[in-house]
Amino acid sequence: IALPELTQMVWIPDPEEVWKSAELLKDYKPGDKVLQLRLEEGKVGLYQKTKELPPLRNPDILVGENDLTALSYLHEPAVLHNLKVRFIDSKLIYTYCGIVLVAINPYEQLPIYGEDIINAYSGQNMGDMDPHIFAVAEEAYKQMARDERNQSIIVSGESGAGKTVSAKYAMRYFATVSGSASEANVEEKVLASNPIMESIGNAKTTRNDNSSRFGKYIEIGFDKRYRIIGANMRTYLLEKSRVVFQAEEERNYHIFYQLCASAALPEFKTLRLGNANYFHYTKQGGSPVIDGVDDAKEMVNTRQACTLLGISDSYQMGIYQILAGILHLGNVEFASRDSDSCIIPHEPLTIFCDLMGVEYEEMAHWLCHRKLATATETYIKPISKLHAINARDALAKHIYANLFNWIVDHVNKALHATVKQHSFIGVLDIYGFETFEINSFEQFCINYANEKLQQQFNMHVFKLEQEEYMKEQIPWTLIDFYDNQPCINLIEAKMGILDLLDEECKMPKGSDDTWAQKLYNTHLNKCALFEKPRLSNKAFIIKHFADKVEYQCEGFLEKNKDTVYEEQIKVLKSSKFKLLPELFQDEEKAISPTSATPSGRVPLSRTAVKPAKARPGQASKEHKKTVGHQFRNSLHLLMETLNATTPHYVRCIKPNDFKFPFTFDEKRAVQQLRACGVLETIRISAAGFPSRWTYQEFFSRYRVLMKQRDVLGDRKQTCKNVLEKLILDKDKYQFGKTKIFFRAGQVAYLEKIRADKLRAACIRIQKTIRGWLMRKKYVRMRKAAITIQRYVRGYQARCYANFLRRTRAAITIQKFQRMYVVHKRYQCMRAATIALQALLRGYMARNKYQMVRNHVLLLHSSFISTYLQDKAALCCPPGNLKCLCCVMSLPCHLVTITYLSCIFFLNTFLERQSPQDYHMLNEDGELWLVYEGLKQANRLLESQLQSQKKSHENELESLRGEIQSLKEENNRQQQLLAQNLQLPPEARIEASLQHEITRLTNENLVREMMLQEQERGLADLLLGQMENISPGQIIDEPIRPVNIPRKEKDFQGMLEYKKEDEQKLVKNLILELKPRGVAVNLIPGLPAYILFMCVRHADYLNDDQKVRSLLTSTINGIKKVLKKRGDDFETVSFWLSNTCRFLHCLKQYSGEEGFMKHNTPRQNEHCLTNFDLAEYRQVLSDLAIQIYQQLVRVLENILQPMIVSGMLEHETIQGVSGVKPTGLRKRTSSIADEGTYTLDSIIRQLNSFHSVMCQHGMDPELIKQVVKQMFYIIGAITLNNLLLRKDMCSWSKGMQIRYNVSQLEEWLRDKNLMNSGAKETLEPLIQAAQLLQVKKKTDEDAEAICSMCNALTTAQIVKVLNLYTPVNEFEERVLVSFIRTIQMRLRDRKDSPQLLMDAKHIFPVTFPFNPSSLALETIQIPASLGLGFISRV
Repeated sequence: IALPELTQMVWIPDPEEVWKSAELLKDYKPGDKVLQLRLEEGKVGLYQKTKELPPLRNPDILVGENDLTALSYLHEPAVLHNLKVRFIDSKLIYTYCGIVLVAINPYEQLPIYGEDIINAYSGQNMGDMDPHIFAVAEEAYKQMARDERNQSIIVSGESGAGKTVSAKYAMRYFATVSGSASEANVEEKVLASNPIMESIGNAKTTRNDNSSRFGKYIEIGFDKRYRIIGANMRTYLLEKSRVVFQAEEERNYHIFYQLCASAALPEFKTLRLGNANYFHYTKQGGSPVIDGVDDAKEMVNTRQACTLLGISDSYQMGIYQILAGILHLGNVEFASRDSDSCIIPHEPLTIFCDLMGVEYEEMAHWLCHRKLATATETYIKPISKLHAINARDALAKHIYANLFNWIVDHVNKALHATVKQHSFIGVLDIYGFETFEINSFEQFCINYANEKLQQQFNMHVFKLEQEEYMKEQIPWTLIDFYDNQPCINLIEAKMGILDLLDEECKMPKGSDDTWAQKLYNTHLNKCALFEKPRLSNKAFIIKHFADKVEYQCEGFLEKNKDTVYEEQIKVLKSSKFKLLPELFQDEEKAISPTSATPSGRVPLSRTAVKPAKARPGQASKEHKKTVGHQFRNSLHLLMETLNATTPHYVRCIKPNDFKFPFTFDEKRAVQQLRACGVLETIRISAAGFPSRWTYQEFFSRYRVLMKQRDVLGDRKQTCKNVLEKLILDKDKYQFGKTKIFFRAGQVAYLEKIRADKLRAACIRIQKTIRGWLMRKKYVRMRKAAITIQRYVRGYQARCYANFLRRTRAAITIQKFQRMYVVHKRYQCMRAATIALQALLRGYMARNKYQMVRNHVLLLHSSFISTYLQDKAALCCPPGNLKCLCCVMSLPCHLVTITYLSCIFFLNTFLERQSPQDYHMLNEDGELWLVYEGLKQANRLLESQLQSQKKSHENELESLRGEIQSLKEENNRQQQLLAQNLQLPPEARIEASLQHEITRLTNENLVREMMLQEQERGLADLLLGQMENISPGQIIDEPIRPVNIPRKEKDFQGMLEYKKEDEQKLVKNLILELKPRGVAVNLIPGLPAYILFMCVRHADYLNDDQKVRSLLTSTINGIKKVLKKRGDDFETVSFWLSNTCRFLHCLKQYSGEEGFMKHNTPRQNEHCLTNFDLAEYRQVLSDLAIQIYQQLVRVLENILQPMIVSGMLEHETIQGVSGVKPTGLRKRTSSIADEGTYTLDSIIRQLNSFHSVMCQHGMDPELIKQVVKQMFYIIGAITLNNLLLRKDMCSWSKGMQIRYNVSQLEEWLRDKNLMNSGAKETLEPLIQAAQLLQVKKKTDEDAEAICSMCNALTTAQIVKVLNLYTPVNEFEERVLVSFIRTIQMRLRDRKDSPQLLMDAKHIFPVTFPFNPSSLALETIQIPASLGLGFISRV
């Protein structure tokens, strides 16, 4: 890990970049006049110290924060740099600055305004989500409902900064989240007013292609349930001069070009229009076309919006007729007759008069003449060509302004609330501070309005700061802030600029020059905010809060008077065209000073601020009020409205003057930041205690700076003790009730201490790990060396042993070879010697033998006779031979043994006897008896041998038969197996089941026979025992009663009820049934079974009317109970389960073969016989789909509040992610408080859902689909919030998410739901978490990311990389070049451009057929259901 060096960075002024970053090389010491610095490009230089030291730069860890007030050092360069980093590097256009939302125009369409984004911000706390216009709108909507107070959103900025778009999106948000209270689609009408107002009030300028040339304040009204009921619009200071003049590269109002582009339409033929370059009022800018804008298409949108707002086609054509007349009026030219008079060519004026329905002669006359009235007489005077042109232009401007007012009035009528308005949210879209090379009356009024708004803004910021200090009981010290009341007094007070201007307008010979002299005489050298230019006597300078502005006096009086000749107006009032006189009706009426607008517009009255009532006789006087006076009054009314509401501020910034996308011009940006009050907000915050932490957040962030003994049970006391040790100056912080307040720079100091501590810890960890790695490497190397040594020594030993073996083998071979030679020679010699010895010894032995033999034979013959006689007398008396006869009575094996023993004995004995002894032994016939006995024994043995042989052969034959039957069985089984393998899976299962049934039947038969035999044996035994029992014993035994079971009636699985009891059945079984009791105590799906059994009986009776009525009542009853208790998960789950079971019953007993094959024979007997209910099955299937979708919505509503908190915000693994400073808008704490949802809360809820569905007997496949949908919702909402929250995109948060996902996967394993597809729905979230954790530097990393993140879209991958934020100093930001590399690699991927996942998406649901094994005739109806009026059949 490369640890960054912690150096001190500062900001120094730069003429090009405004501020440039530099590193302080040498510590500053009091008295040093220069600072030694190193710039970012590596250049070393000296900085001349001024009165103040250069501002310090914030630590990198704080750069890019959502809220500028989270910065430790609050000053201009820090704000500018933070905005630039977010805008350029992270492509984030919104940033909070305390209570202000800073919006930078990207000049590019961004996918961050869709309905999915609106849904993501709806209901969220402002600090929990990334800055967005929707977050401001949600905060205003929430405060309106919570505080019962009207709200205002003030959108300001210079032309081209994006004010109109921001206001439009705010209104779109209200229209989407609130809906309308009636069927009139008020929210659509509110949005439809935008294209109308843009077409008549917006134009192309050099700075903006769609610049609003008027200010507007739209009040969106809400009822008590906070639904839109109507709206009201007030407009300010329409730029009428644009109607008759456009500067180079600018256009007139869009509506004129839309008309010219649609001139070919049949309905517009009478308007006699042509190309925009044909008309003087549309060709002056030389830029009639805007790139990328189709004026004809925009005209269609404008007409559709008018129709939606109730402006009829006739009125629309009247509007277009007047607008066309203005264009033709602009083409009217004047020819000078002399210096004081002029004439008009015929054609253009003729067209104008035809369109307007006025007399040509009268209009031509009064365009070239004017009426002058004196005290005594009235006379008509011709006017010069120049005055005639000015009068023509004044008339055109007046007609357009009145038409603008009329359209605004009708839009307000269309948006007017039909019911009483309870509250409103106002959206103010008004021009920002302007300064040009030439500034006139319009810029003066605009800057005057901005002075008033800035004063209100400063007071509101100051008030909020004061309230925060008082709430936290912090000692309050007065904060000095810029008060622009002197500048406002200079403009609007008595004898102020506007007062002097009105006075000069009343003078008969008043002029711009005389007015300028009055200004100099009144204010020069008397007011510090008023100056006179050195080289001009027709201009003045005002020091506004944003900048000095020089105003040219020329044209002030004329524009303030807004003069138009009364005779020309009278001609228009006499028009035959009925719409035209309507435009001038209001001029005849008295107009209240508080309701008049600079352009003569009349806003609708308000309920919050009541204007003063006009006095009788005041009409003519009020009609002559100047533009400045009217503007001042309308501005006061606006300020009263804003002060009566809670304001929310949006400051729009224009990043460059060339409309380049995501290009940041520091000079232009800082100029606007100074002008819009953002820096003033920063200055007010920085003057006190800008950094604020809750005690828990401080403890979580700086726990690493505490020792174990410092940690107490009381977090507040712990933080106090630690801070007193870390920051010695107690003025640098204050302890509030719930927060710690720090002065500027203290958080940066704490971050430095924390970074030092972490750096030291990292070094220690590195040292330990490196030591461990080196030790491990050494052990591994030592082990390897020992192993190598062992193998080398072993090899050497084996080589030596092999040498010894080879040597010994050679010696052995030599030994045996030599021995063999010697042994062979010895053997030859020995054989020869033995042969000679044998011959010789044989010859000698034979000679000796012959001699001895002859001698022995003589002796033997004499001796043997004597010996036999003696021996016979001693050893074998004659009676002993008879014992042999007893042998025959012995057992077979003993006979055999005895027989053999006798034979051996006789043989031995007879060998010893001489033949002469035989006669003596057999004198009584004993030998014959012995011989007979032996023959009998022999015959006995032979018979035994024959019987054994026969039994062996029988046994062998039976074994062969058994082997043959086994072979046949084997062959039969193989054939059966082969046949089964050829069958389809369903038939294969059926065949195997049939075979198993046959086998079990055979076994049962065998066992039944065995059981019968045992029973007979037991009966015999029992009879035998009973015979032994005496009659007295039987009488004494008591007789026990025997329960004889009653034979049940053979039910048919049907339920009978009367037709008049149908409503009662539906009421008790559906409407008033409590799912909890049924699910726990009774069989699952019992209501479905009961309903089907009733249907079966109606089918059995062939009662068509009863079947239809019951099914219709059932379906309507289920719909009714779901409508009544549709937000209860148990109820919806219960009826989804029962509806599916009812549907399955209708299929199972329909009689169709596809369903019957799953039934038992008994169940097939219960099939419907008379009616085909396929249509009702379809209706029930549709109803089940509706219930499933309702179930998904219910569980989504239950889960949604838990998901973000449990999956993202809560630290499941404590201490992994540190809390960063959050600024004014505090996000939700990641520490689990009471009531905070955690991951365990989500898992407990999942368990609850699963157990309820299982208790209700929901089909397992359907449960899998519900779980898949739940996991999709969890994954989608989590990922969507991750994509909208920069503070969540960090490495540690990725680890938390992956751990949380693993816990969800573990839950799936526990419930055996891994094959439900739920895990796959979390894949985008898993990949997003992996993306936060992987390395993001090299091309190899980019390739790995592209291959890994296949479930994320390109927009999502780029968004996560842009949002990635280091939480600690040691993490690195993602380089812009790396993100570009990713985009290049993914440019060919075809995926959705949508950023967020559709969290409302519901997967298509299926209901796989799931037959029930439950026999209908066995179902009992519990009394608790109250269905005693139905009976089983």
